[in-house]
Amino acid sequence: MEILEAYDLTGSYRAAAELAGCDHHTVARYVQMRAAGQHPDQRRHRARAIDDYLPKIEELVVRSQGKIRADVVHKRIVAMGFTGGERTTRRTVAEAKAQFRAGRRRIYRPWVTEPGLWLQYDFGDGPTIHGRKTILWCAWLAWSRFRVVIPIWDKTLPTITSCLDATFRRIGGVPAYVLTDNEKTVTTDHVAGIAVRNPEIVEVARHYGTTIRTCLPADPETKGGSEATVRIAKADLVPKDVNLRDHYKTFGELEAACREFCEEVNHRTHRAIRRRPLERLAEEQQRLHPLPRRPFTAAFGTTRRVNWDATISVEAVRYSVPHELIDTRVWARFHGDELIVTAVDEEASTREVARHRRGRPGDPVLDDAHYPPRSDKESDRVPRAASAEEAAFLALGPGAASWLVEAGSAGVRRVKAKMNEAVALSKLYSVTDVDRALGTAAVTGRFADKDLLSILDYQAGHERSSPIIRSEDHSLQSGTSSWASFGRPDPAGHDESDLA
Repeated sequence: MEILEAYDLTGSYRAAAELAGCDHHTVARYVQMRAAGQHPDQRRHRARAIDDYLPKIEELVVRSQGKIRADVVHKRIVAMGFTGGERTTRRTVAEAKAQFRAGRRRIYRPWVTEPGLWLQYDFGDGPTIHGRKTILWCAWLAWSRFRVVIPIWDKTLPTITSCLDATFRRIGGVPAYVLTDNEKTVTTDHVAGIAVRNPEIVEVARHYGTTIRTCLPADPETKGGSEATVRIAKADLVPKDVNLRDHYKTFGELEAACREFCEEVNHRTHRAIRRRPLERLAEEQQRLHPLPRRPFTAAFGTTRRVNWDATISVEAVRYSVPHELIDTRVWARFHGDELIVTAVDEEASTREVARHRRGRPGDPVLDDAHYPPRSDKESDRVPRAASAEEAAFLALGPGAASWLVEAGSAGVRRVKAKMNEAVALSKLYSVTDVDRALGTAAVTGRFADKDLLSILDYQAGHERSSPIIRSEDHSLQSGTSSWASFGRPDPAGHDESDLA
């Protein structure tokens, strides 16, 4: 319209082009189209070399349901005699695919959720810890948008049961339906389009009073809520260049990160509902089914009592568990070459507490992380005063403690007398000098009667320096250099044979 208005004002192609900021040929074309009664937006189709191959391109797009690649189409039409470039083919194939999808576009109807009705869960690839890949259990309560993310090691039925129990107890109830994928732990087969449920997962669902449903095979769009939860959780929890998150050293660090993530996303305002999911959960809990008091433990294996040494015995092999579980019962099961130990806490929630490689009878499988740190493992080398004389000696400083430890290891005689002598010398010299001399004596192994006084005299006349300790490469034996002149005449002209 600006081009035509400029032409009507000037009556010149070139003048109108200067005013509209385009080429004068463009002005002429639009003026001619208006004179012919054509719409200015209507473009004239120019003949192209690829037009002769359009029927074949459309055929290939339809046969492949719009999935064929442009480079494959280009090879086909080049073999038929097309001489144009691949860029032209890509543009034409894109146009053909757009026309193909125009009449076959999937129409979505908004899902109006109902409180207490649907819970969806899915799995995502978690970070790698100690060379082993983890998995993220991602659950999503549809109405309140409340999310639960739990890290796990595998997707076996006992692990899924544990995650379901933990999820139900976090949200404070059981929804009417649980929607997930068609994995073997949930669906064993499809017959005439009907999903055949795994009988064990049916028992789990019956125990909690819910129904397990699955989406259509190979159609993740039928459970898009959990898919979005997986995407968000992976973006925040998995170390990547976009989030600069450090790698996890232990599985406990990943568990803590997942809890922090859930706290963050459930306490902030959701973009779709303009409310915090935690607030909506308080309303939805009124529509959830009550939780059973005890979790479904049949899938966790057999029960074992934790002994006083924080171990359980399975097939004549002792396996360690966290020491907090002493005198309690846990469930143990084998999964491949691993033993998985599950515990149920006072709130009736389940959690995996230990995972070990399969052991052999007679060889206990222990994990140091299951035991508290030993603060007194060096207690036999830490002096503790039992009398006033010992307290006065140890009060000299750390050098005195080191001297006593090393002297005891070396079997030094008259240790108490030498300790009293050091205390007496601290009144003649400064306490710092005596403690330094005792430390030097401990390092160099000098515990004789006069060694401490000798070291004090030496330190008084020299600057402060670390003691010199001869290495194994140095020997105190006399050398053989004096034998170098044996058999040679001396400067006086006497031969050693004459002296003999």
